[in-house]
Amino acid sequence: MQKTMTLYIDGDAFVNMLKPIILKQIEKLHISTYVVANKKIDIGKSQYVHYIIVDAGADEADHKIVEMVQESDLVITADIPLADRIITKNAHAIDHRGELYSKDNIKQHLAMRNLMENIREMGETTKGPKPYTQKDAQMFANALNAFLQKHIK
Repeated sequence: MQKTMTLYIDGDAFVNMLKPIILKQIEKLHISTYVVANKKIDIGKSQYVHYIIVDAGADEADHKIVEMVQESDLVITADIPLADRIITKNAHAIDHRGELYSKDNIKQHLAMRNLMENIREMGETTKGPKPYTQKDAQMFANALNAFLQKHIK
């Protein structure tokens, strides 16, 4: 029997614009989904969506997701260190702009993230991420749809 994919949403810094996109796919494909955060994040009502609230604290939601995720599951997160941990477990990770993290690209993303963090720690001011736009949401929707078509039979 083939294991069905489970979807995990890292609720920390989750983009509101994506809620209807994700909920539509969850309902259409009957995807068991867990929204994990240290506060209630409501993506909408569905029998397939479960909410897990973890204790406050850095990375508590990340630890819970890593504990629960299994091979071939999908995690939606903008947290690159979390994506790295997910990839190590042979699961999949996609960010809010539609970037699918993989064994081929995660170390490069992690290195760039760490470099920018080191630059900020040395007192330099860096630009944050560009504002999230409707185009970003569309790129995410396209990437999510392509992933789901490939991985859900």
